[in-house]
Amino acid sequence: MKKEIIIDAEEKPIRLALLEDKKLVELHEQAGEDRLSVGDIYLARVKKIAPGLNAAFVDLGCEKDAFLHYHDLGPQVQSALKYTREVNENKYRSSHLNRFAMEPDIPKSGAIGDVLQAGQRILVQIEKEPISTKGPRISAEISIAGRYLVLAPFSARLSISQKIESKHERDRLKRLINSIKPKGFGVIIRTVAQGKKVAELDADLNHLMNRWNSAYKQIRGNDKFPKRILSEIHKASLILRDIFSDEFVNIVCNEAALAEEIRDYLQRIAPDAVKLLTHHRSQLPVFESYGVDKQIKQAFGRTVSLSKGAYLIIETTEAMHVIDVNSGSRAASKESQEENSLQVNLLAATEIAHQLRLRDMGGIVVIDFIDMKQADNRKKLFDHLRGAMEVDRAKHKILPLSPFGLIQITRQRVRPALHIKTREPNPSNGRVAEVEAPITLIDKIESFLSDWVESNRREALALHVHPFVAAYLRQGIPSVRQRWWLTYKKWVKVVPRNAFQYLEYKFYSAKQLVDPEHFTAKVVGESAGLS
Repeated sequence: MKKEIIIDAEEKPIRLALLEDKKLVELHEQAGEDRLSVGDIYLARVKKIAPGLNAAFVDLGCEKDAFLHYHDLGPQVQSALKYTREVNENKYRSSHLNRFAMEPDIPKSGAIGDVLQAGQRILVQIEKEPISTKGPRISAEISIAGRYLVLAPFSARLSISQKIESKHERDRLKRLINSIKPKGFGVIIRTVAQGKKVAELDADLNHLMNRWNSAYKQIRGNDKFPKRILSEIHKASLILRDIFSDEFVNIVCNEAALAEEIRDYLQRIAPDAVKLLTHHRSQLPVFESYGVDKQIKQAFGRTVSLSKGAYLIIETTEAMHVIDVNSGSRAASKESQEENSLQVNLLAATEIAHQLRLRDMGGIVVIDFIDMKQADNRKKLFDHLRGAMEVDRAKHKILPLSPFGLIQITRQRVRPALHIKTREPNPSNGRVAEVEAPITLIDKIESFLSDWVESNRREALALHVHPFVAAYLRQGIPSVRQRWWLTYKKWVKVVPRNAFQYLEYKFYSAKQLVDPEHFTAKVVGESAGLS
């Protein structure tokens, strides 16, 4: 699999697209300077204690107060509170904790009022961004993530990723980290640390200690709070930090300063990968050059087309996301209804896994698959969906098919789902004010052509469309119509029709109107324009 990151930094917010084999799989927006971002650390103020919730509301200096539950305080919160107070009052003057006297851990089941009080300074970290009417979710258990390690102040814990299965390698990494770990700090060893030498791990640990030192300087003698004292690294660098591998073949950015920042980061984490970075200088927008804009228009609509005429309907409510699977015009002449339903469901499951990741849909997702009677087929669908979602980095849980043919998924929600407007003003000035993006029409036409060719139909075809669309299909070398000839070995005559709505189209074979759903033909009283 070949992975690429395409970064559009010409406009705000900065957008980042992750492609796998040229297919858009993740789309991110970089938070502005004034926006909360997951991983940011704040010197905040406890605003109100809520004993009934065993939680506190914390002022971060933003529009909505953050929510801090007792279980998110962390065992060492008393040590963190003491350190914050003493550093702020210049009683403790070091970012190192080797001489700092730690406080006892708090009990697992306690009352938040016994730990915090209104007006108190507290170090917190953003766990979830504000979503809808809810404020951010925060934790007082601070951690700073690097390429190979995660640094946890006030902790003595040394843990290792469960994905590193070799006992020999786990023991080796633990020995190495124990030899370089500073006193008063815990360390989590990430999966990508597997096989790395002590010099690489030590460099990453020193980088994390430097970031903690920057936070310490922001706390010391500072009465201006709440305030952000440490920001997460740029989104592009964060993605590279978390998922960079030998599968990456291209990193493209259209802004010189940001490209240089990414270059510096790559030089630190993977010097050999610097050659993959390209500064896009073309007048053609970077997302257009790499086909990202086209895929956004195709993938973010309410309706998502699948092959063979099947499609998904995706609806989002305040409580959940609902996805309906439809077979559409998919023919089942050679298959039983059960087999046809299974094939559509498997196709839909693959695309649903892609859509959840692409739109970053979190919370509860309910999927209405096409009914199947056989237990083996229902299990096959469940296993297929689980396999398709294995690449999803967000934590998720999938329940088996219910008797009603529903699958329920809970997926980690850390930021709002992406909602991108794909409908455009209707240029035909019809009764409908907006229509789907024109690119969706091309998808439908190409799906029809694919089915027509697979059915071994040899008749010539004429496509009747709005004059604007006809001009688009004919322009350029090669034109869209010429590409169809190369792909489907079928020449399509394009006929402009002034009476058609913008996205209206009809296929004709000889003097017959072709029904796209079943390739049945109805004789009509007009010429198809095939001559």
